[in-house]
Amino acid sequence: MAYMAKDYARLSGMAGFSEVLLKNHLTLYQGYVTNSNKVLDLLDQMLKEGKTANPEFAELKRRLGWEFNGMRLHEYYFENLGGNEPLNMNGRLGKKLAESFGSVDAWEKDFRAVGAIRGIGWAVLYQDNVSGSLINCWINEHDEGHPAGCMPILVMDVFEHAFMLDYGLKRADYIENFFKNIDWRAVDGRLNKRVQE
Repeated sequence: MAYMAKDYARLSGMAGFSEVLLKNHLTLYQGYVTNSNKVLDLLDQMLKEGKTANPEFAELKRRLGWEFNGMRLHEYYFENLGGNEPLNMNGRLGKKLAESFGSVDAWEKDFRAVGAIRGIGWAVLYQDNVSGSLINCWINEHDEGHPAGCMPILVMDVFEHAFMLDYGLKRADYIENFFKNIDWRAVDGRLNKRVQE
């Protein structure tokens, strides 16, 4: 099965994100899709040829996490953008954020602080699929640091390619515009309804 790049044309014209920035970012995402397919094809071929003891097999297995997570995290990111309505504080997500962080404001302050951490990476709001609680995490590399058993609920790309073309070093301005464009319905839809609450 080959992965296909998803179409995010609906994000064109989104406030705070230039067309050039979006085009470049989507091209980068498409590269992750292409490379995920290439790595999977090579691994499949090596398995069929009995070459699993080769160092190349091990290196490709390690590389798969980078390419696949780069693909998937970008999909979460683009899918939780394009909104223009505020968070429903009395909805499922608003209540869950308040329950997990004390208040929605406390969650937002924490999430923005995670996004402002120096370095490249991702700010991700996760739901622990065991307890149901929500936690904000910094993910440095695509393939490292994801908390086991957790589902990404809100993903913000803070690699330079996500903002420098439009904002230079003003990451806080990018984060501000990211928040203005969150599609809260998409984020709410990711909450695991099966978790014991």
